[in-house]
Amino acid sequence: MSILTAVLHKEDDIYVAECPEVGTVSQGESIEEAITNLKEATQLYLEEFPLKEERRSLITNFEVHMEAGK
Repeated sequence: MSILTAVLHKEDDIYVAECPEVGTVSQGESIEEAITNLKEATQLYLEEFPLKEERRSLITNFEVHMEAGK
């Protein structure tokens, strides 16, 4: 069993979920549905393309300065 990362964002009326360690992406109408769909997509992907090594993502924040009015 591996513990992987799910990164989510909202696009219009759906949530998009991505697993950065594997590159799989899915979506759902709720956060829970998006994660469930991502888990299924990732499990199917890993059946065909197993991870050769444990890969961990580093999640951080960064700041972007934006000009007012743009």
